[in-house]
Order: sequence, then structure tokens, then C-alpha cells
Amino acid sequence: MLRSILLVTAAAAALAGCQDTGASRDQIKIVGSSTVYPFTTAVAEAFVNRDSSRKAPVVESTGTGAGMKLFCAGVGSQHPDIVNASRRIKKSEYDTCQSNGVGEIQEIQIGIDGIALAENKNGPGLHLTRKDVYLALAANPGGKPNTARTWKDVNPALPAVPIQIYGPPSTSGTRDAFIELIMTPGCEAATPEVKAFKDSDKEKFEAQCGRLREDGVYVDKGENDNLIVQNLSTNPNAIGLFGFSYLEENADKLVGAPVDGVTPTYQTIVDGSYPGARPLFIYVKKRHLKAVPGLSEFLGQYVEMWGPNGELVKRGLIAAPDAIRAASAAIVEKGTPLDPATLH
Repeated sequence: MLRSILLVTAAAAALAGCQDTGASRDQIKIVGSSTVYPFTTAVAEAFVNRDSSRKAPVVESTGTGAGMKLFCAGVGSQHPDIVNASRRIKKSEYDTCQSNGVGEIQEIQIGIDGIALAENKNGPGLHLTRKDVYLALAANPGGKPNTARTWKDVNPALPAVPIQIYGPPSTSGTRDAFIELIMTPGCEAATPEVKAFKDSDKEKFEAQCGRLREDGVYVDKGENDNLIVQNLSTNPNAIGLFGFSYLEENADKLVGAPVDGVTPTYQTIVDGSYPGARPLFIYVKKRHLKAVPGLSEFLGQYVEMWGPNGELVKRGLIAAPDAIRAASAAIVEKGTPLDPATLH
């Protein structure tokens, strides 16, 4: 008991040393990606099961963008220790962290995921290209308002089924990755002229390639991927957009729509042939490592569970290649901070 009290007191002092924040806490606080949420929750469960005296970490599904705002708002007991992320931290977010005194951050890739376009097993059986997806969902394809209403409108080879996509909000890393990996290449395939101003006029490029429709064709379902799964049961003609793990978890009722001829599967995501493959991360405040009891041990628990035969793979995570896992484990062991020069 005395040791426990001393640890909590030390934690309070350390956090107070970071910033005068009032009351301290003795449990880990995590926010961020809904895609990474189930994996971090599984690690939190194992973390507590290993030592019942530990307090259960608080894990909130806020979306990557909203999570980054909370994470980068400052250092101290009222701010999260970790942010789950289904995309890499942006340079602008890192800069916000620094302006708020967060200091060094560890970037730890926990595995791989794929952005799946899924439909009901009784759905139309769409085979899409990234160009099809762009022409169906872009607010301004070719710089003009989108008037397509059916998949046949964007590609005569597709069925005359209404375009209806259930997906995450603008704060979601899944949506950011979808725009980067699917929409942008589709835009460049449909309108090659955009490449001429991709770097010189980023605002114009974003308006034409990265802005989704707001006329009811794309339906924002919030940070609740399970709700999207439910909606696909009631609307079999619709398409759902979420991380591969949710498709795998619901394989009894959903199928992945092939993109550019490649179906989202564990193997196609691992080998990079599926165009929607992406890395998953957690970011950790180094200044909180000694301040919050168990934070270092929590990261060690993650390392134990992310391998090819680990518990997280059973939960739907796709294990990263050996070299990436080794590099991530070394970051945890050595406390290596993120180099901001690699961000954009």
C-alpha cells in the first residue's frame, strides 16, 4: 500500500512538474481513432488482467483528428497520454503540440489496416476502380458540381443502383486516408490536368480532389463503425466505409468490394497490392511516461500483443512486417522521439 501511495505521489509531482494542472491522476488516458480503438482496448484489458491492482485505462473513441486536438492541447493530468491514429500525425498537428508545450512525442506503428468499401452479401456486387469512387463521391469532379445519382452514371459498366455511402466524419483518420489513398488517385485518373496544380495550388486541388459530396449521397455516421455495419443490413444497396477489421469481424454478412481489381483481404493488405492499405499508429507523450503509473508497461504490453500470432491479430489487426515491428519495439524500449523533419 505504501509503495502504491508513493508511486501515485511521484506521478502527481511529475505531472505537476510538466504543468500546473491541479489534481493528478493515476490511470492512463487515451483518445483517438475508432479503427485503433478495439486494439488499444484489448491491450488495456490485458494490462489490467496482468496486475489487478492497476486501474483500467480510459480509452475514448473520438476519431483521429479530434483525438489529435485533445492530445496536442497541452501536457499534464487533464490531457491524454496517448492518441490512437489511423493515419500519420500531420506537421500542423505536431506544431500545435509544440506550441502547447507537449515536447517530445513517440510515434509507434502498431500494425496495418485497409480502408474497406463493404457491402451486404445481398448487395449489387460492385467492382470499382478508384476513378469510379472519385466520380461517385467527389463534390466537384472536374471542377463541376456532382450530379451522378447511380453507379451507372459514373461508369456504364456498373449497375443503375443509387449511390449511397455510409462513412466516417471529417475528423476521422479513416476518412483522411480514404481521400489520400482512394479519392486522390481516382481524381488524377479522371482529370489528369489536376497534377499541374497539385503542389502550386493546394486549395484548388483539395476542392476538386478531396472534398466529399454533401447532398445526401455520402452519409456521415460519426465515429461509430458498428452503426455503419448495422445500416448495411437495412440498406443492402449501400456501401460502407471503415477499417478492414470491421469487415473481417462481420464476414458472415458483409463482403469487401474490389478496388482496381483487388479485394481487401489480410494477404492483399500485407503485401500492399490492395490500394487502400495503410499503417496504424499510437502517439505517446514522453513527458508523461514517468508521470503516469504503468504507461511504460502499457506500451510494453502493446509490443507483446501485435505480432503475427498475437492477440491483436485475432481481433482483426494485420501484423506489420518484421522490420517495422522491430523498429516500433525499439522506439518503445529506447524512448526514441519522432523526428518532425519526416512530417508533412
